Amino acid sequence: MKDHRYYVYMLASRIGGTLYVGVTNDLIRRIHEHRTKAVEGFTKRYGVARLVYFEQFDDITVAIEREKRLKKWRRAWKVKLIKEHNPNWDDLYASITSA
Repeated sequence: MKDHRYYVYMLASRIGGTLYVGVTNDLIRRIHEHRTKAVEGFTKRYGVARLVYFEQFDDITVAIEREKRLKKWRRAWKVKLIKEHNPNWDDLYASITSA
């Protein structure tokens, strides 16, 4: 059986900007789609493409549940989570594509 990985991620339009929470089975592809505005929707409309946080899971059900929970969180809680792991709100895309 193939080893699957799933990711819950947060994008920001800029430091302290608009946030987006998503889930995917291919983080590099999905972030590339956001960055190139390849898919219609919220991130294209609001220019949200800076990868500021992500978590990895082996179980899609757990990943989807985590995404749903994060989407319900208050903005302040999301910002705190980002700052704990990425205090400068660096765009993490380069770090996942060069690995």
